[in-house]
Parts: sequence; structure tokens; C-alpha cells
Amino acid sequence: MADIARRTDHRYGNRPTMKDVAARAGVGLKTVSRVVNGEPGVTTDTERRVQEAIEALGFRRNDSARVLRKGRTATVGLVLEDLADPFYGPLSRAVEEVARAHGALLINGSSAEDPDREQELALALCARRVDGLIVIPAGDDHRYLEPEIRAGVATVFVDRPAGRIDADAVLSDSFGGARDGVAHLIAHGHRRIGFVGDRPRIHTGAERLRGYRAAMEDAGLPVREEWVSLGSTHPERVGAAVREMLAAPEPVTALFAGNNRVTVTAVRALAGHASPVALVGFDDIELADLLGITVIAQDAAALGRTAAERLFRRLDGAGGPPERVVLGTTLIARGSGEIAAPAG
Repeated sequence: MADIARRTDHRYGNRPTMKDVAARAGVGLKTVSRVVNGEPGVTTDTERRVQEAIEALGFRRNDSARVLRKGRTATVGLVLEDLADPFYGPLSRAVEEVARAHGALLINGSSAEDPDREQELALALCARRVDGLIVIPAGDDHRYLEPEIRAGVATVFVDRPAGRIDADAVLSDSFGGARDGVAHLIAHGHRRIGFVGDRPRIHTGAERLRGYRAAMEDAGLPVREEWVSLGSTHPERVGAAVREMLAAPEPVTALFAGNNRVTVTAVRALAGHASPVALVGFDDIELADLLGITVIAQDAAALGRTAAERLFRRLDGAGGPPERVVLGTTLIARGSGEIAAPAG
């Protein structure tokens, strides 16, 4: 009970120090340091007393101070778009596993697709002396990171490239994946194909739109203005766009959805439609196999793993100019993209 009382005497945030341990164990500060760091020169009885004091006080070694003396903090930062987005779960987990294999701790946060919040978060992580950063950018100007990179913070961009600076980037083939998905719809007889995508300022959104246009051009098909809708992925905006395309005098017979959130809303909008409409979505979604949704799948775990491995190679001294790695995508046919165009 006395030990418990002593522990609760401390205010929150007022952690016990090695000096407290030394006073409780009746030894010098250097002796405590030797025990904490596993160094020789301490008798068995003294080590036992120090360990008992450590346990009683709840002391934890200040790793930050120790690693700062070595110039590395053994932490890396990950700036995501949205922690709640299922796409980023396997990506974050893959980064964490690589970091763990290198003895480093991962700290992550969400930019909420806000460039100012991205900058605030990235610089906050740098202020906490992370060794490196992996960034999924929300903005298109990353010159704010130039002083940090010059100071030695290894930085890799993933899913989207950096804006206005040269930096390592690991991307999915958004252009090629979208072109393949639209070509798949064309191969099933569709000529009026709608594209519902993200904001055009976002690299992945722009690349997928470019892939859509390329597939249509390759097939000699026109792209009407009313067949393309770009903007927020909010369900209300996406649902309205899909319904408008389906209610046009010459309605689309197929849709290409620019990302997983658009696909989910498109599935709901098409559920009440009188005639079948073909659908291919970019990104896999939960239950897509059961719902029969054809998708262009990107390997989120491979993106995260490749970016993290590149980051740690830089931290281990790998030189050379920044590199851009582009990972391929896979078309998974499950039924919705194989609905044939109506006759006539």
C-alpha cells in the first residue's frame, strides 16, 4: 500500500527519473545508468536493488534522449489522407511491419485531404525528430519540406507524387488501370460510358480521367461533356451525378468509378435502376466478391511496403537521384463489368 501511495503522489506527466531510482535504491546515478543500459560493473545485489526501485516507481528509460545522442530517433512518420478509408489500412500496416523490422516506431496521422493540415502534420512530425516521412499528399506544393529534407529527413511520397520538389515516389498505374477498365467495358459492347471521379487537382483523379479518355479515343469513341463528372466523393454529389447520367436523353450504359468511395455510391444508385448498367470501379471494395463488382485492384500493401523499404534504404545511406516506382494494377472480373451493352 505504501508503494501505491508513493506512485499516486506523482502528478500525471511528472515521470520518475533515474535520479529518483538512485535515491530509492541508495546508489549513485551512474550505477542506475549501467543497470538501465545493461552495462557491466554492477554487483548482483546492487542490480537487484535498482531493478526493485525501477519496478516500484514505474520508471521507463528515456529512449528519446538516448537515440538523440546517436542522431536517430528510431521513429518514422506516415501522413495519410483518411485513416477511416479502407484502402489505407493495408498500406499503413505494411509500412508499420517494415518499420518494425528495422527497429523503428511508426507514427501516423490523417490530413483529411486538406493541404494545410497535411503541411501542419508533416512539420509537426519533423519537429518531433522523426528520421523519415512517408506522405500521401493532399496538396500540390511540397516546397515546405525542402529544409527538412536538407536537414536529413528521408522522405518518400506514396500513391501520389510530390508537388514542385523532386522526391522518391511509389505510385499505382492509375492511367493504365483506368484505360484497361474502360477498354473492358468497350469490349462488352458499350459506347456510352460515364466517368465519375475525384477532384481533378488530385493526381490519381487526373490520371484515371486521362486513362478513361485514352481508352475511348483508342476505340474511336466520343466523350461527351455530360458523361464526365468530377468533384467531391461525397455520396450526395456522386449519387446525383450517376442519376443524371442515367436520366439523360441518351443515357450511359456503363460506368467507370474513379475510386472505392465512388464505387460504393454507384452501386447504391444503380440498385434501383430499371435496366442493368455495367460498372467497373477503381480500387477493390469490401464484399465486392459477393456483390459481383468488377474492379481495377491496386495492391495497397505493396505500395506501403515498397515506399517503406525505399525510405529505410535512404536512411541506411542509399544515394542517387529521386526515383519514381510505378506498380501495376489488376482487373478482377466479377460480373458487373461483363454486362453486355443493350442491343440497338
